[in-house]
Amino acid sequence: MDELYMRKALDMANRGFKRNDVPVGCVIVKDGKVIAKAYNTKNIKNCSINHAEVLAIKKACRKLGTWHLDDCTLYVTMEPCLMCCGAIIQSRIKRVVYGASCEKFGYACEVLNSKKNNHRVDVTCGVLVDDCSLILKRFFSNKRG
Repeated sequence: MDELYMRKALDMANRGFKRNDVPVGCVIVKDGKVIAKAYNTKNIKNCSINHAEVLAIKKACRKLGTWHLDDCTLYVTMEPCLMCCGAIIQSRIKRVVYGASCEKFGYACEVLNSKKNNHRVDVTCGVLVDDCSLILKRFFSNKRG
């Protein structure tokens, strides 16, 4: 099932790619159903916090009418940054599944399972890693020219 939902996250990343934003896509799943999906709009909206994870979390909270996303799994094409990890913890998301690792900004393994947190998140990495990495490489290759 992880690959199925990661493909949906990749569909969202492709939307961002087509709109000339960093192609990161995210879906949130509860009880086997996608309840929220988003892609980065940081460049499109000129807003530094418009990461796919944050936008999807906001949508999921609205849909469920609560900020407690305890029984949800978040699928994202790139390892969450520090800000997104904070939002994931604050939302009490049960599980995070990501594709491509991010050496510069990724914090999932360091932060989401820290003993300092009152909530720990199960993390699965490397799902469809080649596809998730390829779209990012294509995007940044196009930018560099």
